[in-house]
Amino acid sequence: MARQRRRAIQGATIRDVAVRAGVSPMTVSRVINSGDNVRTETRKLVNSAIRELNYTPSPAARSLAGSVPYRIGLLYDNPSTGYLSEFLLGTLDESSRTGAQVLVEKCVETELAGATLGKLLRAGVDGLILPPPLCESAEVLAEIHKAGAAAVGVAPGHPSADMATIRIDNEAAARELTEHLLGLGHRRFGFIKGHPNQTVSEQRLNGFLAALAQAGIGRDAVRIEQGYFTYRSGLDAAEKILDDSAPIPTAIFAANDDMAAATAALAHRLGYDVPEDLSIVGFDDQPIAVAVWPALTTVHQPVAAMARAAVDLVMDEIRRMRTGIGAPRQLLHPYTLIVRESSGPAPQAQGLSSDPAPRPT
Repeated sequence: MARQRRRAIQGATIRDVAVRAGVSPMTVSRVINSGDNVRTETRKLVNSAIRELNYTPSPAARSLAGSVPYRIGLLYDNPSTGYLSEFLLGTLDESSRTGAQVLVEKCVETELAGATLGKLLRAGVDGLILPPPLCESAEVLAEIHKAGAAAVGVAPGHPSADMATIRIDNEAAARELTEHLLGLGHRRFGFIKGHPNQTVSEQRLNGFLAALAQAGIGRDAVRIEQGYFTYRSGLDAAEKILDDSAPIPTAIFAANDDMAAATAALAHRLGYDVPEDLSIVGFDDQPIAVAVWPALTTVHQPVAAMARAAVDLVMDEIRRMRTGIGAPRQLLHPYTLIVRESSGPAPQAQGLSSDPAPRPT
């Protein structure tokens, strides 16, 4: 009997869900397809029945509402493997839940954006998801506009009048992280910038500098070096900042966790104690932030959650463009300051000398 019951649940159909919820199969299909004209209470009943029966939507079920599974193109080019991995996992998780199909293509050269987009469009995609930096590429956006495709930009620097977007307030987050360091007594800083092809790089620097200005510390008192959101570029920038020919900062703010992890590795190699001699902070809260020692103080950008929201948003955008009603939605996700062991009181705040720390021998 138990075996028969288990088999029945595993093979549940949309009609089984409808019977369990006490609604029609058409109503179940509207809920699955995120359709309108479904009361909140009814939607809850249907979703509860779906969970109880372990029901997985199928293309046939979706056709009851006069639709087919959406095909979504994901175009990517991101130098941070941690960011990209989390983004892909979030996208695939949500597409599996909704029944959407995702086609993934890499676009390293923006000059080839037209050919790459053409390949996706010929494959029949209904909409596109663009993580950074492609969400701000003029060439990519021009091709999408020419094709008249629905698109969602994830983590651009600004909202858009032409495309739906999902982002966080990078400047406010960087300012809050810098205020954390200031509160620990730090007054000598280094900063590793992100890739110049992304607006958020400048926004994170601006937030950092705004907090310092509020504390009476000018830009000329900060050692700023260019990075590119990669571990290697973080090493190169950190080597310049920690060059013993100039005063060594007591805190370094790297614009992402990959570069912060590289800075911590170099600091250890040079004999600095983190955070006793040098505090190091990052941004994004990627897996590497807790894989290094000490674990990084950082800003948690909910990359996986933003990717999941992008799947839902691009499906909304597809429907919006088909009806011609409304404007692209602009979503602002919350961020969280995560304080871990890589940040601590500045040496002078511990009663030590306020003179620049010499390079350990």
